[in-house]
Amino acid sequence: MDYCLLSPAQLIPTEEVNLDTVDALQAQILAAGSWTAPITAEKDALFVMDGHHRLTVAHRLRLTAIPVILLDYDSVRVESWRPGETITPAEIFAMARSGRKFPYKTTRHIFAQGLATCDVPLEILCKPASSGMAPATAVGTLS
Repeated sequence: MDYCLLSPAQLIPTEEVNLDTVDALQAQILAAGSWTAPITAEKDALFVMDGHHRLTVAHRLRLTAIPVILLDYDSVRVESWRPGETITPAEIFAMARSGRKFPYKTTRHIFAQGLATCDVPLEILCKPASSGMAPATAVGTLS
């Protein structure tokens, strides 16, 4: 599965984050010196499916690019982490358009083929961005 490099500013978050998780993830990424898990985003609207914490880290680190896998709901199933709640792609699209966010741990995206890992050095993600999307090939194993 391929990923591309996008500016974090292009992605639209739809869910709140846990700041303790963001802090721990930021420390982990800085210690590794590389980005190892692409964010997944809806291919047309560019809202985040999975990776809200990573997106927050990218903004904190002022990265100019991050690995992103672009998907649609033909290959992704969505459900709620919250018992008894149902969430639909239409509700996620509406939230993305509204500028508001779901509470932390509302949406759960399930990827039919698993997701590829990557290993992109942070110094590459800090360079001035080129225009548009830069294609890249995922490196690593499917999880």
